[in-house]
Amino acid sequence: MSTATMQAIDPDRLARLERAADRQEILDCLVRFCRGVDRFDRELMMSAFHPDAIDDHGPFVGTPEQLFDFSHGLHGAGQFATHHNLTNHSCEIDGDTAHAETYFLFTGRNRDNETIWIAGGRYLDRMERRAGEWKIALRYCVVEWAGVIPATAVPFADVPDVHVNGVPQRGREDPSYFRPLINNRPMSFPADLEALSAPRG
Repeated sequence: MSTATMQAIDPDRLARLERAADRQEILDCLVRFCRGVDRFDRELMMSAFHPDAIDDHGPFVGTPEQLFDFSHGLHGAGQFATHHNLTNHSCEIDGDTAHAETYFLFTGRNRDNETIWIAGGRYLDRMERRAGEWKIALRYCVVEWAGVIPATAVPFADVPDVHVNGVPQRGREDPSYFRPLINNRPMSFPADLEALSAPRG
């Protein structure tokens, strides 16, 4: 946005736009953390934290580097795959410091291949903008409920070519990293949609 354009915008509106941009950058940071944890991507997860950050996470309290080792070991031993999903998000911004409360929903397919671990809670974060970048300076992870539900067959796993466009996995070989993402499967429209819609045990 040019200086002339910025000067033409109402100051209150400009302040709201800047606040919205800050809020989006903070949310993007929190999403990077989740994706880094689920993809076992150390560099991506580290990009959500300032180097001197502290994370309070259940039995763990330590640095971002230590947190990656903790989460990698925990989920690597316990689950084939995990999803850290963010839901409600509130954020109070005061200059170069912000305090955010973000609800999360965790799901993981356990290595017994019979159960799914689910849990919910909140990330309480003190965010700081340093050198123009919002990152986590302090995180307190509050887990407020958990449970285990039966696992079923993964939908469409029996389709022979279902992963021709990339095999979902932890690491940068996951298709979410492909650039560009392209289609290598032939066009197909299943004939029996009713059969496909039935839950699989």
